[in-house]
Amino acid sequence: MELTRTAAGAAALALAWTVAGGTVPRLALGIEYDGSAYSGWQAQAHAPSVQAVVEQALTAIACTPVSVTAAGRTDAGVHACGQVVHCDVPVERPDRAWVRGVNSHLPADVGVRWVRRPGTAFDARRSASARRYRYVLQASPLAPVLLRHQVAWTWKRLALAPMRAAAGCLLGEHDFSSFRAAGCQARHPVRRVHGIELSQAGDLFIFDIEANAFLHHMVRNIVGSLMQVGAGEQPPEWMAQVLRQRDRREAGITAPAAGLYLLGVRYPERFGLPDPAPGPAFASSSGAE
Repeated sequence: MELTRTAAGAAALALAWTVAGGTVPRLALGIEYDGSAYSGWQAQAHAPSVQAVVEQALTAIACTPVSVTAAGRTDAGVHACGQVVHCDVPVERPDRAWVRGVNSHLPADVGVRWVRRPGTAFDARRSASARRYRYVLQASPLAPVLLRHQVAWTWKRLALAPMRAAAGCLLGEHDFSSFRAAGCQARHPVRRVHGIELSQAGDLFIFDIEANAFLHHMVRNIVGSLMQVGAGEQPPEWMAQVLRQRDRREAGITAPAAGLYLLGVRYPERFGLPDPAPGPAFASSSGAE
């Protein structure tokens, strides 16, 4: 009976605080997760999602239901070093409760990295000025075992230089219909790519791309096409031709989800949020280049 009264009392205090005219705090949180065990970010009725476990953990600390809005939805098997969410909570808690307290209610493959109070004008999705993704691909004769959920794999030998040459045509604002999933719900296919960098560490190839926004499967479709160039199946200039054709059927495969990471999201300085995370580091099997 005493436990029931305590829980009811906490809920009543939260409600009284809101009704009394206090401004409901808006929190921004940085979330890191291994997406291997989840159906993706978005909550679903019959499948595990990252959003669901985050909302459950926040609700446990707030003692009242909490829902979150994310900067972007990631697909099944996709990871994040710097997903950003916002939520309105009708209770006051110290920042350490929104980090360590929430983490104590999260599974080991999801964690809060930071919390900020950016004000009610902040929206994790609409306020974003850019998003940055990383794709990690291992090119080796044998598939990885320990990193099978953290990196994608191809048995083909890849060359870095032609892929870099091919990627240059993607910079700037373009119609990215050729790299857009058939089920993409975006209102239009035009996106601005701010930067694209390709690097190699032994048998690992790393693709970093930053844009104002992304279409569904855009990064994975770009990487799938660059893989064809790197394998010598298409010349570097083919990439520009595919982009101009605005036809998904002309591009390469959709690269696997396992190698994709949402590194982070950029926002205007006035919100005071951290810069995107540096991203995962992996030991390669054959040194660095």
